[in-house]
Amino acid sequence: MYCVKCGVRLREGAKACPLCGTPVWCPEAGEGAPEAAPYSERYPVIRRQERLTIMAALTVALLAAMVACCSICLHTTGRIGWSFYVLVGTVTFYLVFLLPWWFKNPHPMVFVPVAFLSLCLMLLLICGYTGGHWFWSFAFPLTGIVAVLTIGAIALFRYVKRGAIFITGGLLTVCGGACLLIELFQHLTFHTPMFTWSIYAAVVFALFGGFLLLAGMIRPLREHLERKFFL
Repeated sequence: MYCVKCGVRLREGAKACPLCGTPVWCPEAGEGAPEAAPYSERYPVIRRQERLTIMAALTVALLAAMVACCSICLHTTGRIGWSFYVLVGTVTFYLVFLLPWWFKNPHPMVFVPVAFLSLCLMLLLICGYTGGHWFWSFAFPLTGIVAVLTIGAIALFRYVKRGAIFITGGLLTVCGGACLLIELFQHLTFHTPMFTWSIYAAVVFALFGGFLLLAGMIRPLREHLERKFFL
């Protein structure tokens, strides 16, 4: 027999582990089995009720802050003015960071797209409010690129059980190409020079990504990295 806690081999007839003192549990004889706790479900329920109460209080506080900002701005300037940024920023903050806490087990494949859609809508409203022309040519592609990379990374690490080194290396390489694409949209929108920063970022991402892809092909190096970083 072996200790269920530390794994030390036990002598026959031992009642407790000599190393850690854990009582010996013999499933065949039914000895040493832990007794069922008299409180199994109440604590999680109470914790969930506390979380919902906190979320409700935060929601009311944010609504009150939004109403107060609008009232102050309308009273002092006669128009919505700067309070518009407070409104859209607060709503976006709520949808991105607070909305998932209403749910017991928020799924990242649902709430991450919601977060990026909220951010995209906020940028669209700001662009329209300021009379800009940068949303569709720059902000929308930028948000879309980052969203695709983020959602793709979450899906790969969540549903692909092996090959974390290959996945990481591939994602870093793709990020380098995304930097070039982002600067292209920046150049087309704001007429800035090309290859002022993206080329350096692409080279760095490519070097790290290429190293990880190569490491994944070399078994000893791959196993060392997997042990080192718990991959």
